[in-house]
Amino acid sequence: MLGNKRKSVVIQTEGLSFTFGNQQVVKSVSLRVPDGSIFGFLGPNGAGKTTTIKLLLNLLHADSGSIHIFGQEIKANRIAVLGQIGSLIEQPAIYAHMTGRENLRNRALLLQLPHSRVEEMLALVHLKTAADKKAGRYSLGMKQRLGIALALLSDPQLLILDEPTNGLDPNGIIEIRQLLMKLVHEHGKTVFISSHLLGEIDKMATHVGIINNGEMLFQGSLEELEAMSKQLVQIEVGGNAAEAAAAITSKGHTVADVEQDTLFVDYLSKEQMGEINTLLNQKGYVVYSITKVQKDLENLFLDITQKAGA
Repeated sequence: MLGNKRKSVVIQTEGLSFTFGNQQVVKSVSLRVPDGSIFGFLGPNGAGKTTTIKLLLNLLHADSGSIHIFGQEIKANRIAVLGQIGSLIEQPAIYAHMTGRENLRNRALLLQLPHSRVEEMLALVHLKTAADKKAGRYSLGMKQRLGIALALLSDPQLLILDEPTNGLDPNGIIEIRQLLMKLVHEHGKTVFISSHLLGEIDKMATHVGIINNGEMLFQGSLEELEAMSKQLVQIEVGGNAAEAAAAITSKGHTVADVEQDTLFVDYLSKEQMGEINTLLNQKGYVVYSITKVQKDLENLFLDITQKAGA
């Protein structure tokens, strides 16, 4: 049996590899997922995300490497470890002819859990008012929330979700995001979530791992990822932006990009920003705005994957 003591690292893999046919789809992946984190597992479709998740859940067996969850090796402690994990892979496994409540009661019966747990889960995922409606008539977002409720029924420490916001409308995506953040901050869970929706992960993740073509390109906190990128000065100007960029470059400043009427210059200091502003004014350009910016997750992801492909 697993103890109640929380581990500092919930998921740890070393050299995890898996080959499907003649194609190696997971290539020596080493993961570190901290306790109490929302870990965004990022990558384009076909990057190896779902295969890695199936390896973590012992649904596939690795060609090589090791998997430890809660400090326990998965193969030797399969029942004890999996008993502490709730998962939602691709589509939720629900019975369309049953109501939401009946789906949860059916699972609770299998797990020998009290009916009170069913009512707790319906309240947690905001399905109380739709509890007696046939699950087949649920919206996609409601089905995803029911799937998460099923995954949480046994009160697992770790929740593993594969693309849980796929196909959802903006309201459905917001509902799932708020639920996952609540599970971590108020219920002490750890959430491992795969996605290709970078903007959404940016809003809720504490840590990220970036995988492409089966290889881990980065993992760490969002702060560590942001620290890898240069800060930029974003300058919105009136007039010919390309000529304004040339004027800045002639004075020794590095222009990173030009987009229509906006320039991006590598940030050095507040004094540098003042110098650029003065220079552009002297050259006759109207400066509408000049601000220091940090690249968002989407741009950081593109930087890392493009460098790897170079």
